[in-house]
Amino acid sequence: MARSTNSKTDAPREIRSGDDAPNPVWFKPIMFGLMLLGLVWIIVYYISRSALPLPALGDANILVGFGIMFVGFLMTTRWR
Repeated sequence: MARSTNSKTDAPREIRSGDDAPNPVWFKPIMFGLMLLGLVWIIVYYISRSALPLPALGDANILVGFGIMFVGFLMTTRWR
């Protein structure tokens, strides 16, 4: 019996370019930068006794700092 060769079924499965593509160069610095910026925001708030970074926000500065850090931590789920 002659074996038929079908290039579509015999070829290895192709990897889509978007699935396993490495992150852009800017991804890690932004990710770690956001986590550090959020931490610095909270530390500055506590050290300045709520006079900095935005006095009008008052205790909401803590939420802003954690929000910035949270965006950085969310980026870690996309890090390859």
